[in-house]
Amino acid sequence: MIAIKNLSKHLMAGGVRVNILNQINLHIPRGQFTAITGASGSGKTTLLGLIAGLDAPSQGEILIDGQDITKFDEDALADLRGQRFGFIFQSFNLIPTLTAIENVVLAAELNQTAKAAQKSRDLLEAVGLGKRTGHYPAQLSGGEQQRLALARAFVNEPDIILADEPTGNLDSKNGERILELIFEMHRTQHTTIVMVTHESHIAEKTERILRMADGHIVEDTLTSNTASQNTE
Repeated sequence: MIAIKNLSKHLMAGGVRVNILNQINLHIPRGQFTAITGASGSGKTTLLGLIAGLDAPSQGEILIDGQDITKFDEDALADLRGQRFGFIFQSFNLIPTLTAIENVVLAAELNQTAKAAQKSRDLLEAVGLGKRTGHYPAQLSGGEQQRLALARAFVNEPDIILADEPTGNLDSKNGERILELIFEMHRTQHTTIVMVTHESHIAEKTERILRMADGHIVEDTLTSNTASQNTE
């Protein structure tokens, strides 16, 4: 599914080269739930952004089902993100002038998803927002906004979900609710999920843990979890 070969990323700052990622080699099979952990500045979010095609590497290849996306132009990358990826960020990234249902339907319609309105309503019901479909993001709590973002991410049934600290801006109760929903959707839809988190107890619920430090993957651990296990 995702194959990364000799991936590096560096920037120039004041004439000095700053290495962010160094010779990353990684394979993530279809359907696996992988957590990326590590201290701030270890390269976690940079790696996630490169997988998404949101940034270009300095060196190396990123293959999605055998296609090297580092060779794609911007139009091809946009098509790839729309058709293959779903995104969950800690900042929600909702459109404030659209209602809950409109935020989800728009994502579906942009990808020409069949029965966009009905699928959007079904997903909002599944994440507990069935009675909040006409509310705007500002009228929703932080937990509700993240549940809305979750519905939007899954509406197109993407092959890959990329999640960057999806509970980072939530209290513990709402954070646990979001995690339960992510794990439940993983079990039912068998989506490949790559999630950045600094919380060890969250990472331990996934199937694989990658720990990063100084731009390297320093630990790669398969856990005893499977997609069918209870996450509590």
